[in-house]
Amino acid sequence: MSSPIPSSSDIFNLPHGFEAACLDVFRYQYESCRIYRAFVDGLQINSSEIKQIRDIPFLPVGLFKSHKVIAEGMEAEIVFSSSGTAGMTPSKHYVADLSLYVESFRKGFAHFYGEISDYCVLALLPSYLEREGSSLVLMAEDMIGRSMHPQSAFYLHNPDSLHAALLSLEQAGQKTILLGVTYALLDFAEIHPIKLTHTIVMETGGMKGKRKEMVREELHVFLCSQLGLKSIHSEYGMTELLSQGYSRGEGIFQCPPWMKVLTRETSDPLSLTAPGATGGINIIDLANIHSCSFIATQDLGKVYGDGSFEILGRFDNSDLRGCNLLVD
Repeated sequence: MSSPIPSSSDIFNLPHGFEAACLDVFRYQYESCRIYRAFVDGLQINSSEIKQIRDIPFLPVGLFKSHKVIAEGMEAEIVFSSSGTAGMTPSKHYVADLSLYVESFRKGFAHFYGEISDYCVLALLPSYLEREGSSLVLMAEDMIGRSMHPQSAFYLHNPDSLHAALLSLEQAGQKTILLGVTYALLDFAEIHPIKLTHTIVMETGGMKGKRKEMVREELHVFLCSQLGLKSIHSEYGMTELLSQGYSRGEGIFQCPPWMKVLTRETSDPLSLTAPGATGGINIIDLANIHSCSFIATQDLGKVYGDGSFEILGRFDNSDLRGCNLLVD
């Protein structure tokens, strides 16, 4: 007897709790996703013996570069792709039900920040707008449209217009979100220092090879000094996910209820660490119903007792473990 397909109500409302939802999703994905099933079988794990979250195998994120991770019989409604760097194979996320992504980012944002209609949304995402397949651009487009504010817009290569918009919005006392790829926020802050009182600056996406990498503390201190802020917010997401974590400052992220971050031992990818220990980041994203909800990323970080987490860096290729379990 095949496992039923979990519904969006089960995922976003969690009527039987998070762990029960995880086990339901695992059973469905083991049966329906050929790549995930082959990975679990390759580990010689008996799927019927998975009784708790700690037992669930996490699929190496690199498989999204080489395989089509989607439930059998499903067709992709949209394909998201990562930006990557020159010469590297991008990840592709074959999304069978786009409404799950839309529901996830809408509910996730509202969980942490309230209704988007309360904000003006300014998006500074040049690297993402200049290519196809960006899930972040789709999210930003939706936020801009639903904000209903006449000044909500993308700002591609026009820092003077962005500066003028921020001055106008600050003068009006309008709650505003400036969502920007990190290097573009740095470029803007260097050219147009400004004192922001009613604006949340939210960085995402990193340097994209455009600027020298900076440690988070240095980056946030500079942006705060140039923009007159006490803290810089951050968004944590990736092509292979349909949900996002958010940080209100200090690089400490929180997840919405249907998403959870764990850490694995760097020397043993199948063992989880204790809270507060540095390890590889594993993500449970229950919104990924029709692909894989259990992903071992290439990020290093810590998870704390309250479920919050921080990102400390990335594995280099020589540090990756578990990729010898890739399937044909």
